[in-house]
Amino acid sequence: MNRQVTKAVFPVAGLGTRFLPATKSIPKEIMTLVDRPLIQYAIDEARAAGITDFIFVTSRGKSALEDYFDHAPHLEDSLKSKGKDDLLEILRSTDMESGAIAYIRQKMAMGLGHAVWCARRLIGNEPFAVILPDDVIAAETPCLRQMVDAYQDTGANMVAAMEVPREKASAYGILDVARDMGDKVLVKGMVEKPSLEEAPSNLAVIGRYILTPKVLHNLDQNLRHKRFGAGGELQLTDAIAQEIDGQGVYGLRFNGQRFDCGSKAGFLQATVSFALARPELRGEFEAYLREMFALPEAAE
Repeated sequence: MNRQVTKAVFPVAGLGTRFLPATKSIPKEIMTLVDRPLIQYAIDEARAAGITDFIFVTSRGKSALEDYFDHAPHLEDSLKSKGKDDLLEILRSTDMESGAIAYIRQKMAMGLGHAVWCARRLIGNEPFAVILPDDVIAAETPCLRQMVDAYQDTGANMVAAMEVPREKASAYGILDVARDMGDKVLVKGMVEKPSLEEAPSNLAVIGRYILTPKVLHNLDQNLRHKRFGAGGELQLTDAIAQEIDGQGVYGLRFNGQRFDCGSKAGFLQATVSFALARPELRGEFEAYLREMFALPEAAE
């Protein structure tokens, strides 16, 4: 099977209820960290990994998300006429080539597995990536790039993984590890949102996947036979786990810091971290934080 990963699915159909009332009219995916929306971080990461085809699984009320990646001629003309070339360059970096993005509607909220299943006709018989924009990862080498490189060695399904406190395991899909190879682990089981007693480890799956087409077949069969998982939803984790004895499943301990921007606390943490990483903002912002919290001077 071809190991070139050029397609990525972005499940963005959620209502973003944890961020109401903002998400009453604004898709959560275009809420901004500093000056870039969450979806831009996801797109940039995908581009850096060699993705050329971007498949968005959306729902009603997401038109602003679609407009974000469209050409904005009036704004470009305004910036040109005012000689704001730096802003013009930033604006152009958000443009997507015609035909690079496809939008598919998920009519019913039936889980992450169902969202990925909705994209099956556009994926075809190719390996593909899944990126959850809520998980923003700061990394020197983008997380998905790390995964694509590792996938070239294994040719098997791969999930991004990180250790979490055991008491938080019930919020994640948790890996049961057959063999630990350091950066990679061979998986012998996956449990979606287990209780503390049932969790086989504290190695959690986070929102990056590289999957073989067989996972789509598993999703289709699970849906047809009403084999639903945790929460009565079509779970992506279940369909991946079905490949453990088939094409195999690996977890990759990626290098980077993950922020859960699906929660308010995680979104605020990411905002502070990304602001401090910007040279033009760091001095003033850090001074404000020190004054506000009376933080000691950092060691040089």
